[in-house]
Amino acid sequence: MAVRIRMKKMGRTHRPYYRIVAIDGRQPRDGRVLEELGTYDTSVTNKDHRVKLIPDRIKYWMSVGALPSERVQNLIDKHMTRFEQLQAEAAQAAAPQA
Repeated sequence: MAVRIRMKKMGRTHRPYYRIVAIDGRQPRDGRVLEELGTYDTSVTNKDHRVKLIPDRIKYWMSVGALPSERVQNLIDKHMTRFEQLQAEAAQAAAPQA
């Protein structure tokens, strides 16, 4: 099974909303997904808040051979470091204070 990381189109007419998903490459664009890895909302005015990623799951799927689509690869290149930092800060805040 060739797993791809690509966008699944959601939303309504003239207001697209995309979910970034791990999906079998043979499935149609809006087919059954293996796991949701983030979102991309084109209608959000603040460009920093358009994308939401789950970095540890994206890294997992890429480590087992999933290939991102070209557009998803661009989003990962631009925004992955910011979400990794946020995840590290959240983990540090959740750690018990000694």
